[in-house]
Amino acid sequence: MNATVARLTARSLLGRRRALLLLALPVVLLLLCALARGLAGPDEERAAQVLGGFALATVVPLLALIAGTGSIGPEIDDGSIVYLLSKPLSRMTIVVTKVAVAAAVVLALGAVPTFLAGLVLTGTADRIALSFGVAAAASGVAYCALFVMLAVISRNAVVIGLVYVLLWESLIGQFVPGAQALSIQQWALAIAQRLLGDRAEPLGVSAAVDLVGIPLLLVVLVGCTWWAGRRLRSLRLVSES
Repeated sequence: MNATVARLTARSLLGRRRALLLLALPVVLLLLCALARGLAGPDEERAAQVLGGFALATVVPLLALIAGTGSIGPEIDDGSIVYLLSKPLSRMTIVVTKVAVAAAVVLALGAVPTFLAGLVLTGTADRIALSFGVAAAASGVAYCALFVMLAVISRNAVVIGLVYVLLWESLIGQFVPGAQALSIQQWALAIAQRLLGDRAEPLGVSAAVDLVGIPLLLVVLVGCTWWAGRRLRSLRLVSES
């Protein structure tokens, strides 16, 4: 990692417009959970449904999409990344730093609020909140690597990412058996299921894969980061005078 690149990336990501988008999602999640708790009281089964069906399936991937593509996509689009590429930095260091900063944002605004939402819904600091918080953290990091890679290889990364999140992860990945095995959400859900132990089945938490999801998440993280670094090496941009 490079501290200067990390600082510049964080400043860009947390600019006023993008920061509002990033903050809106966890705020909506927590408000909905507080409303559900106020109207119906603590309910562990409802908590598992909301955390799995909304936090893991929508909030975390959308946060990662905004953070991942926003960490490098705008610099590529406007050509300003040419100044960064002209510095004596390895392309892999740049990509790793971008992924790390995006992941830190998603952990703070995705995984932590997911954990807090679990506490709000159940009223206790039990395994439900912790299990889904850990699952959100694992999936968020993998999503960030995926979306940083998309931003490097395509100028339509946001559109492609939205199609992936809303169509594949939220629709096909939840209901089509074969596709479920290729879903980051399902891989993360396997972590929550494992951490819940014998409480998973009564709560309706069931992933399409077993603990193979953990190495698959690592494959996505390492593979996408490596490929993004490789593609960035061949990126040639000319700055405007």
